[in-house]
Amino acid sequence: MADHARARRLAKRIGQVVASAIEHEIKDPRLAGVTITDAKITGDLRDATVYYTVLGENLEAVPDTAGAAAALASARGVLRSKVGESIGVRFTPTLSFVPDSVPADAQRIDELLAKAKEADAEVARRATGAEPAGDPDPYKPDEGTDTSD
Repeated sequence: MADHARARRLAKRIGQVVASAIEHEIKDPRLAGVTITDAKITGDLRDATVYYTVLGENLEAVPDTAGAAAALASARGVLRSKVGESIGVRFTPTLSFVPDSVPADAQRIDELLAKAKEADAEVARRATGAEPAGDPDPYKPDEGTDTSD
């Protein structure tokens, strides 16, 4: 079992090698919007998981995630060879590609925060000019009662 620091360094290097190979060496147009976001490797350094996102050409375009997944699956052997050449370990880890859910989760959180901000604005709008239902200071002692013990 390798130490965790070495596994982290190796995973980072694998992510860099795969990203560089996708950008410079693999000529598949379906990989044009693919960005490698993270890589993880098992403790025995045999299997690596590479996380990726697919970005559209502009904000309105829907990214082709199925095409990118198919392109990564077809380029898996070439990418593994590139990783093996550059990391210098006895056994080149197998590569599996997983779409990263962080951008979708971040978008969902942004939408929830916008809804909360709208709700806060509605509460603030209703609160302007409102008066308390009871006494303004319900904890104020009565003048007629003795509070000293």
